[in-house]
Amino acid sequence: MPSKDRDPGKAQGVSPIRDGNRDFVLEILRRNQPISRVDIARKSGLQRSTVSSIVDGLIAERWVREGAAVRTERGRRPTMLTLNHDLLLLVADIRPTAASLAVVDLNGKFLEQTIIPIVTDPKRGIRRIAETMRHLQSHFPGKTWEGVGVSLPGRVNKTTHKLAWAPNLPWVGIDIRQALRKALKIQVEVENAANACLLSEVWFGDMEGVQNAVLVTISEGVGAAAIVNGQLMEGAEGLAGELGHVPVSDAGPTCACGQVGCWEIFASSRAALRYFHEENKGKGAATFHHLLDLEAQGSKTALAALNRQAQWIGRGLRVVTAAFNPELILFAGDITLRWDAIGPIIKAELGRHLVGAAPRISILSDGERARLRGAAAVLLKRHISFRRTG
Repeated sequence: MPSKDRDPGKAQGVSPIRDGNRDFVLEILRRNQPISRVDIARKSGLQRSTVSSIVDGLIAERWVREGAAVRTERGRRPTMLTLNHDLLLLVADIRPTAASLAVVDLNGKFLEQTIIPIVTDPKRGIRRIAETMRHLQSHFPGKTWEGVGVSLPGRVNKTTHKLAWAPNLPWVGIDIRQALRKALKIQVEVENAANACLLSEVWFGDMEGVQNAVLVTISEGVGAAAIVNGQLMEGAEGLAGELGHVPVSDAGPTCACGQVGCWEIFASSRAALRYFHEENKGKGAATFHHLLDLEAQGSKTALAALNRQAQWIGRGLRVVTAAFNPELILFAGDITLRWDAIGPIIKAELGRHLVGAAPRISILSDGERARLRGAAAVLLKRHISFRRTG
């Protein structure tokens, strides 16, 4: 049955320090489950009494459950702990023309997934999303629902929680969070897709020890998120990170934001399709995936379009490295589907005019599901503080 809308931290009166310890304990548990309280204390360096208190709270909140006691040579038999597999999340990745919806558990495992078309009218679109989510819930009777996480192709005002900036989705000013809360009667969190993907990598990926990182999403548009000195960069209203609309040229087509020369116009999946159609008289590739298929079949025009896109991505990364000096740059989205060919071009272009030491460049481990898994991470982020164990 659905769980009530709640904020565990506020409900328990948790202090910032206490909340940080909870994050740390939960992360150690997730990475090493099944694990005992004693081993959590050993790995974390926290007092055993502190660990026990935190674990008891997580059990009460149904995030963690106890398993069997393990036999040892001497002393008390420790009880092993795991994340609660019966606590599930609904997630959505909303894009300009379609939304991917899924059911995910606390380990990031996908239990069911579907795709629905999205219409421009936000009320109809949100209603369709809610209806589909209720249908997904019906497939898991007896489970508990922590809430809904939503990844959006734009920036979300962190005070109002409304979509504040989305050149490719005409839902600006709409309170998507409140509309879904009203329809589903459970907690809902919404976040920019790039921020969500970066949270996903922190929660489900492998970023131990990384304090400065930038994630770039390349799909219909270009989005970005950054961790600076261990903290997610948000800005005054949560609108920081729109690097896709930083000018990289004083010419070119007009961007959806109304300006000329935006990085997105030259580096997005739509840009690659435009390059192809300019050379192929508008024929032959309806989608970016189709363009990739043509390139795999030996189309030189498709290859040239992808190479041109990669060069522009690399040029834009000069702004990224100069502004943030990251130790790691991650990519998510369509571009990762052909990374073996496109990645080297991006790295070579960046290297021509690099500011500072060369960052490590990689792609997210979960490919096209990164934005969906990121939507799950948005719900989990109250238990994450970017404190690393490395």
